[in-house]
Amino acid sequence: MDMINIKINGADYQAPKGSTILEAARLANVEIPTLCFLKEINEIGACRICVVEAQEKRGDGFGPKKIVASCVYPISEGMNIFTSTPKVIDSRKKTLELILSNHNRSCLSCVRSGNCELQKLAKDYKIEDEGIYDGAKTESILDCSSAHMVRDNSKCILCRRCVAACAKTQGIGVIGANERGFKTNISCAFEDDLGNTSCVSCGQCIAVCPTGALHEKDNTSEVFEAIADETKTVIVQTAPAVRAALGEAFGLPIGTDVEGKMAAALRRLGFDKVFDTDFAADLTIMEEANEFVERVQNGGKLPLITSCSPGWVKYCEHYFPELTENLSSCKSPMQMFGATSKTYYAEKMGIDPKDMVVVAVMPCTAKKFEIGRDDEDAAGVPDVDISITTRELARMIERAGIKFLELEDEEFDDPLGISTGAGVIFGATGGVMEAALRTAVETLTGEELESVDFKEVRGTKGIKEASYNVAGMNVKIAVASGLANAKELLKKVESGEADYHFIEIMGCPGGCVNGGGQPQQPGSVRNTVDIQALRASVLYNSDAAKTIRKSHENPAIKQVYKEFFGKPGSEKAHHVLHTSYVKRSLYK
Repeated sequence: MDMINIKINGADYQAPKGSTILEAARLANVEIPTLCFLKEINEIGACRICVVEAQEKRGDGFGPKKIVASCVYPISEGMNIFTSTPKVIDSRKKTLELILSNHNRSCLSCVRSGNCELQKLAKDYKIEDEGIYDGAKTESILDCSSAHMVRDNSKCILCRRCVAACAKTQGIGVIGANERGFKTNISCAFEDDLGNTSCVSCGQCIAVCPTGALHEKDNTSEVFEAIADETKTVIVQTAPAVRAALGEAFGLPIGTDVEGKMAAALRRLGFDKVFDTDFAADLTIMEEANEFVERVQNGGKLPLITSCSPGWVKYCEHYFPELTENLSSCKSPMQMFGATSKTYYAEKMGIDPKDMVVVAVMPCTAKKFEIGRDDEDAAGVPDVDISITTRELARMIERAGIKFLELEDEEFDDPLGISTGAGVIFGATGGVMEAALRTAVETLTGEELESVDFKEVRGTKGIKEASYNVAGMNVKIAVASGLANAKELLKKVESGEADYHFIEIMGCPGGCVNGGGQPQQPGSVRNTVDIQALRASVLYNSDAAKTIRKSHENPAIKQVYKEFFGKPGSEKAHHVLHTSYVKRSLYK
């Protein structure tokens, strides 16, 4: 690798040829602030917060110092870089003041207060409120039309991170910059409401937003009200990815497993029962593996494509409607849990399903849309009543005055809290596939696996492929995460270029661990830390530590089939645990 000699603040460093000033500075452990920059998807130099002074070497001397955007400006041999001169600081400060002059500064009540990148910069650069250039402001637009989120343009800084995440990461592009100059705003084509577009509710735009311009619809008050209602039995389920990220909201390092503290906090919030969605993940595998085996043996529609990710399912309905027949008819684990709670568990405990409230804690904003889908009401009432994000749970814990970091670990309740290693890895890309293979292979071969680790489908790579010889059949599988990657994979399937038996697709890059409802990390972290891998490691470590690692060996799963469902794929199982899909247009 060719290296270039540079100076940063008077000290000598080397950086790879082709690096930007921002990249070179980070290699030298000098952090330059940014607002719009997101590595590989939004390198546009728009916000001007990352400016530095740079001096090009010319012969035996140097050219004049000039202010440049470090995120897009390439280094050159012998360059002098100055990251914190009075001129640089003054430039950043004036830019911040101009941004704030057009910003809704109701920080005290903002959902991002204390975790806002703009707020932090304003504090770092000592921005005084009276020094801001007050005057006309861009017309504010508040869009609450979608099931999962709120867009508040009064807090938008036009960084375009959301636009990049929607268009490049997810390959959808339902939002963009409208108008020009002072009237510029981020919204949908023809200023339409987001709820009228083919938005899939993935929340990746929320995840990258540096301010409170985008946030999930908050349903925490509904949860508190349900808990306070003595006529209701309120049970909670938590997705596997939540335990891998919740600790970040309380200052713990990325990749900290807080399963035990989470269970303890949920009890202190007042839930009647604290259960684990991982139980339903095991249940999903029983139904999905059975469905796969049946399709293989009976000439059914292949490839079978997983249906656990509601963002992916809605994307398929909008953009690949002809492939809805390939989707597994299995409900997602969250919905299976709700359906099982309001049928099997309600019957077992003598509770009227109408008096049961099922709350789901999810890493996903699309779950807020999913709970309102048709054919998700096995007991005649919604399978799941309220879905909240990991962020919302953190806010509930704080509001209730629970000292999260001081809690002793507790366990989930029985029987819907018992799970296997296969259930917990659902939260990482490749996890559903690996869990399904553990059961499907043993079902097809009738033999016990020597190793349950299918490592070829692990890792955060956007598209993964593998093939396994199972009972004399070469089973070809593929895994994709992030909808732009899903689109690339499915185009190959449509054209006949690729031929698979089983495909796992997760709507969010890296899977649920990187869901749109997870704790937000600033751009400085997102650009330098593999958040997906660190969170996924929590799930794989948990899997490895489990005594039982295959869904079909879960004793609680065996019990529910013996007492209620009969067998995977039975008529009752289909009524309670399976669903249907619709072919949607690209516009709604």
